[in-house]
Amino acid sequence: MRVLGVDPGSVRTGYGVIERDGTRLRLITAGTLTAGEKAPLEERLLTIHTGLRALIDEYAPGAAAVEDIFMAKFPNAALKLGHARGVALLAIAQAGLSVHPYPPAVVKRSIVGKGAADKQQVARIVGVMLGLTELPGIDATDALAIALTHAQAARMHAALAPVTKPAVRLPRAAAARRGLKAR
Repeated sequence: MRVLGVDPGSVRTGYGVIERDGTRLRLITAGTLTAGEKAPLEERLLTIHTGLRALIDEYAPGAAAVEDIFMAKFPNAALKLGHARGVALLAIAQAGLSVHPYPPAVVKRSIVGKGAADKQQVARIVGVMLGLTELPGIDATDALAIALTHAQAARMHAALAPVTKPAVRLPRAAAARRGLKAR
């Protein structure tokens, strides 16, 4: 399974592509998309869109995991982050990939074991998980953490799928006889 992880930002958008084969994890590529802090917003958004489309075309991931929006302290920053995330989701949707959003605390808990971990702790564990001798940068390691979170969740879901059964719906009459409320 090949997963694209995206850490959207209006100035820097981190990306990472990993591959999971059973229990083996492998880094395919990671980096940061940026048009520069001084570039107009529309140019930065175009860089995110074209960069992600090129990555998807080149590395052919089967799924994409994107950091979910969190409440920023500054409304203007939150709005720009929403634009960046929207453009990332558009690029992913245009490629026909499924999108899996993960809040930052869930990613940190999945990688480090606690939702209040700092970025350096996350980066170190990502490096260990992927056997990296050099880390690709904080935005890229965040994106890799998001991809790893999805790879772990998908593996768990696949392992549990054969043993989980959908809930049985009782017909109204049968439910009434048992003193239960029908759904």
